[in-house]
Amino acid sequence: MALPTELRPPREEPEPGDEPQDRAAARVLPGSWQPLGARFHGGPDGRPGTNFAVWAGGAEGVELCLFDEEGEETRLPLREQTFQVWHGHVPGVGPGTRYGFRVHGRWDPWTGARWNPAKLLLDPYARAVDGPFRLHDAVYGHVRAWPEGDVADTVRDNRDSARYTPRSVVVHDTEDWSDDRRPKTPWADTVLYELHVRGFTRTMPGVPPELRGTYAGLGHPAAVEYLTRLGVTAVELLPVHQFADEEHLVRRGLRNYWGYNSIGYFAPHGGYSASGTRGGQVGEFKRMVQALHRAGIEVVLDVVYNHTAEGGEGGPTWSFRGLDNAGYYRLQPHNRRAYADFTGCGNTLDATAPQALRLITDSLRYWVTEMGVDGFRFDLASVLARGAFDVDMRAPFLSAVFQDPVLSRVKLIAEPWDVALGGYQVGNFPPLWTEWNDRYRDTVRDFWRGARPDVRELGYRLAGSSDLYQRAGRRPFASVNYVTSHDGFTLRDLVSYNGKHNEANGEDNRDGTDDNRSWNHGAEGPTDSPSVNALRRRQLRNLMSTLLLSTGVPMLLAGDEFGRSQGGNNNAYCQDNETGWLDWSLLEHDEWRQLLALTTRLIRLRREHPVLRQRAFFSGRPAHPGGLPDLTWFRPDGAEMTEADWYEPGATLGMLLAGDDLTERDARGGTSPDDSFLLILHGHHRGIRFTLPGPPWARCYETVVDTCAEQQAAADGRHVPAGESLTVPGRSLLLLRVCDRDGG
Repeated sequence: MALPTELRPPREEPEPGDEPQDRAAARVLPGSWQPLGARFHGGPDGRPGTNFAVWAGGAEGVELCLFDEEGEETRLPLREQTFQVWHGHVPGVGPGTRYGFRVHGRWDPWTGARWNPAKLLLDPYARAVDGPFRLHDAVYGHVRAWPEGDVADTVRDNRDSARYTPRSVVVHDTEDWSDDRRPKTPWADTVLYELHVRGFTRTMPGVPPELRGTYAGLGHPAAVEYLTRLGVTAVELLPVHQFADEEHLVRRGLRNYWGYNSIGYFAPHGGYSASGTRGGQVGEFKRMVQALHRAGIEVVLDVVYNHTAEGGEGGPTWSFRGLDNAGYYRLQPHNRRAYADFTGCGNTLDATAPQALRLITDSLRYWVTEMGVDGFRFDLASVLARGAFDVDMRAPFLSAVFQDPVLSRVKLIAEPWDVALGGYQVGNFPPLWTEWNDRYRDTVRDFWRGARPDVRELGYRLAGSSDLYQRAGRRPFASVNYVTSHDGFTLRDLVSYNGKHNEANGEDNRDGTDDNRSWNHGAEGPTDSPSVNALRRRQLRNLMSTLLLSTGVPMLLAGDEFGRSQGGNNNAYCQDNETGWLDWSLLEHDEWRQLLALTTRLIRLRREHPVLRQRAFFSGRPAHPGGLPDLTWFRPDGAEMTEADWYEPGATLGMLLAGDDLTERDARGGTSPDDSFLLILHGHHRGIRFTLPGPPWARCYETVVDTCAEQQAAADGRHVPAGESLTVPGRSLLLLRVCDRDGG
């Protein structure tokens, strides 16, 4: 959008009617100090315009910088300040206008003051960002390489950064939400599907090439139809907040693919937009959400409020550092020049500071109320729960969310750890919160690779991890169960590699965890061995079946359901290529179509049977007189397990889930008791005879899932009388339905 005539910079030889710049500045009306950001509306004098408001505590002056279509900059001082918010209403400025801020103040890094008006700053509340982030030396607030080979972050750099800095964009989106219907799936019924907006559709058949890798691509009928057919109830999107590439990646010719380097907490990342970056990304994101909602699929965002893309004291000045460094970031108490780094990314956003806390909660509410999302997964959530130093579950952020009438009603998922002392907090988050359960991940991986001495830990994880989550009135769905996520091996790589292969990341294979708990089954990577490949596929079926038959909320990593591989890379954060993208051509092969069919079937079983998605923890007692215990554990000889049995070496566990007291409405509107199921897991390499429990538990069993079968249809409907011994081959899982029970 062109700037209004009165706001254009003066020519060298003014023409009649042109106003000098000081008179143009006088056109800035006082405006309002809230809401923060840029809001287009009718002004106090009746003329349409935009109100700009930015918090810059401690600053001595703030200039609003407007850019016309040729990139010419007009600087307008914001003379009004209310409660440390600098504000003004500019008539004639409308949607699509690009802008930024320059902030004046002290330069004294030793006390945490890093104001530098030579640096153009993004609006923290900008709803769209236009243009690339260029890591030129001019975007750093300090002089670099002073002295030679060092970063002297105490010497101010006075070069103008505008040529290398993207612009904030005035957005006035009028998308119609009147027909949007949020699915509101209960936690116990939720199946999460973690995906990358770009990588999911980058090679997806059925999505037009020009839409692949975009919000529009994810909202395309081909993508939505696949998710619907798979049966997941929610997509968990890797970060979609505007983010920037780190310098060390740029130097190696790579880019940040995952997006855990946020700089704009209100702006959808422009790189995922097929509609341009002058505000079109906002409407495109909303239309994607609407398309998923119409299919009954919720949208959960992976959000990174623990740190920003500005990095440590040697990093660039994009926004927060130049507005008020000490007001947004945690600084070392005895060395205000340095940052307190609880994230491993150079800085930590200070969620105990009022303005930073307001930024976070305003952002969250915006994505819920105006962008339509249904929940959030918080990266390194323990950082947000820290007080002055230690993790405190009564921290300001957690208290603010708990009492918020909007945020307390959406899905909240914590990654319950950070990299600092005391940061591991699995099981400790308060009610309302669910957590990524890495103890589930590690236990299931260890069991199926034969690295567990007994089945004690496995029993807890299968039954909802009551040892972690039963306190403080939490439910089994507090546990987000997963075997793989974006961070680590894919499921196929988990059974194909003993070690990581991250050479393409350019860090000499030092990056990424070495604690993979993986097993290559006799060959590292791809092999032509039929026996190795057959065992790997069985292990994939074992892992997928365990995940989807466990109590808790299952989370699948996109592509695991059809054998996606990253070539052994367990840290593909910088691989925006075939390594990071889903390879849809795998579905041309029968073995991967069969894995997809099994996954779809397991999700359907879970949806159809409430006994497989418990809303409360098991008690081990009958729910009513004459009924069966809701959960009974069995040894291979068909006897109930005793306390001593849990401590005996072993790799076999039987789990009988009684569904006779669980009811759901049937197609006619009535209710009927659920089925009961016997789940048998056998992790040893040798087969075993398992005696099926007889009355009162059952008279007969019917095979529903058998991971020894490549095609599950071959195992369907096989009936076995209770009391008989069933051969369970090595490393296999069976799900049996109780088809006739004697209740006496």
